[in-house]
Amino acid sequence: MKHRRKVQFLGPAKGYIESVSETDQGIIAAHVEYLQSGDFESVRTKQLRGTIRELIVGHHRVTYFEFDSGLYFVRGFRKKTAKAPKSEIDYAEKVFKIMKNLK
Repeated sequence: MKHRRKVQFLGPAKGYIESVSETDQGIIAAHVEYLQSGDFESVRTKQLRGTIRELIVGHHRVTYFEFDSGLYFVRGFRKKTAKAPKSEIDYAEKVFKIMKNLK
């Protein structure tokens, strides 16, 4: 049996996911489940900068990082441009650094 990662949704990510349709919430939840079980082949993700990645679900993006064998989903946004907004990457990186310093 594969090791299941701990999953943590930070407030902004949780708020974004709760704001989308129930259908999209279900699809995002299924993708998170794949990541949690270590199945990175069944989902689309993209490295944004360093440890910061985004989960790609249709036109939804959720920034996340792996830390202490857990997955931390930081913030979600609707994809509108070719590149992830720099502010989203900066914010996720800031959260990652805070968590690293708390350890």
